[in-house]
Amino acid sequence: MAESMQGLSRTCRCAEISPDMEGSDITLMGWVSKSRNKGGIIFVDLRDRSGIMQIIFEEETCGSEAFEKASKLRAEFVAAVTGTLIKRAGEVNDNLKTGAYEIKAKSIRILSESETPPFPIEADSKTKEELRLKYRYLDLRRPDIQEKIILRSKITASVRSFLTSEGFLEIETPILCKSTPEGARDYLVPSRIHPGEFYALPQSPQIFKQLLMCSGYDRYFQIAKCFRDEDLRADRQPEFTQIDMELSFVNEDDVMDVNERLIRQVCKDAIGLDVTLPLPRMTWQEAMDRFGSDKPDTRFGMELKDVSETVKDCGFGVFTSALENGGSVRGINVKGQAQMPRKKIDALVEQAKEFGAKGLAYLCINEDGTYKSSFAKFFDEAGLESLVKAMDGEKGDLLLFAADKNKIVWDVLGGLRLSIARSLDMIDDSKFNFLWVTDFPLLEWSDTENRFMAMHHPFTMPNEEDWQYIDSDPARVRARAYDIVLNGTELGGGSVRIHMDDVQEKMFEALGFTKEQANEQFGFLLTAFKYGVPPHAGLAYGLDRLVMLLTKADSIREVMAFPKVKDASCLMTDCPSVVDEKQLLELGIRTDVAKASGEAHE
Repeated sequence: MAESMQGLSRTCRCAEISPDMEGSDITLMGWVSKSRNKGGIIFVDLRDRSGIMQIIFEEETCGSEAFEKASKLRAEFVAAVTGTLIKRAGEVNDNLKTGAYEIKAKSIRILSESETPPFPIEADSKTKEELRLKYRYLDLRRPDIQEKIILRSKITASVRSFLTSEGFLEIETPILCKSTPEGARDYLVPSRIHPGEFYALPQSPQIFKQLLMCSGYDRYFQIAKCFRDEDLRADRQPEFTQIDMELSFVNEDDVMDVNERLIRQVCKDAIGLDVTLPLPRMTWQEAMDRFGSDKPDTRFGMELKDVSETVKDCGFGVFTSALENGGSVRGINVKGQAQMPRKKIDALVEQAKEFGAKGLAYLCINEDGTYKSSFAKFFDEAGLESLVKAMDGEKGDLLLFAADKNKIVWDVLGGLRLSIARSLDMIDDSKFNFLWVTDFPLLEWSDTENRFMAMHHPFTMPNEEDWQYIDSDPARVRARAYDIVLNGTELGGGSVRIHMDDVQEKMFEALGFTKEQANEQFGFLLTAFKYGVPPHAGLAYGLDRLVMLLTKADSIREVMAFPKVKDASCLMTDCPSVVDEKQLLELGIRTDVAKASGEAHE
């Protein structure tokens, strides 16, 4: 039967003992991890968030009543134990922080009993994720998950400490906002007070933090909850957390400087990592040309090579037609893989098609200097040698080529580069390669919308040198935007913002907004800009992604206390769920989605 604490106080957590406590009586409280009854002695591993302490119950020391209670302990019972901290009588357990000590128990209280858990509470669980997320409150007890959640807290504390010391003010912005058309889908919240009208949950605090700059709070930050109704991946969730900031009277270099020093402190505080500053920088164009990605993983080579000039006069129609249509021919050199079985090469061709290619050309350089290729018959010997030289090819190498519009070629080879590197174990997981990617295009064409869209958002300042092309060649205009990348994952993005009326008006025009539409969506911001707006810039990190990468977790679900699964549902609380009909009526809502019975809401 469960007992109360009856005034008993915990001395410390299980793994927070110190040598000066040896010989003293201490009280520990936690969950039973294991219990082993050896007859005249009972060994119990007591666990809390700090770790495990071994407890020894001997009847002559703790008395028959306490020994009887200890014999009833099972996994996940909650207990309070008082006893003497002593050096272990047996071998030291080097796998535990407390492996040199144990508690010789004098008394015990069983604070709560537990049913048998649906899966073992242990690190590196092999239990299916669906079951663990259904019982997430149990999954959160696992030591490896607790380490990640605790590290997340350390990281946010480090961020707050650093930014506060740099003169930033932590200011909260609204959760119930106005819906905007740009970016991902909004989550909408119906208003009971204003029937037929809706709030949107914020995709980011972007507009409000710019308004704060207008209000004179020249350095703002927030650990901000954000929401996006989009398809999920391993590093996405419908609700996520940003480290958000905005600064006035600054340029790109100022923002990068303060954030580099922030990254250095956070990495040192969180995992003891020394980050060398300044971080390397790379333009968007260079990143795409070398890595086929605007978030390049620089922990390994296999960079893209542009061989368009080399193959422009070859007789291979796939290459020449791509060039005639304004595209390019590029390749990657998979070193030492010329003997890759044809079945695996065919699998790479199928992968290339998934990335958007019509096909994939290959050339194997055999050890005897001969070639095996899908297109060699279209080249003479000199042409093949020139192509191999352009690719830095050597005996034993496998060369892969894509030919199409630049975007498709980048997507295909960038995707294959990562896939091949993972499969061949080419990536050094001990590295933390940070870099800045700069000079993004301001706009990108959307075939779906049949118009130019902002690559970042409509408030991004264009590069002054390129602004002259906004009407004649919008795709040529670069943005004063910058992303910070870690090991091939975008950690955060930011930009210098537009603070001039005429530039903002022209930007909306380039995006296809009429003055009326721009005013309807962003009127309050445009009005605020009439009353003196300072030059300003900012950046936002994905906190979940940062923690995921620093802990080397496979998914951000591992570093969030209560995550959703891929269909944006919560297995533990069974949400989203049907709401009471009365609530819908109060909101003036009816749905035509069929119930399980086949009926519809009226």
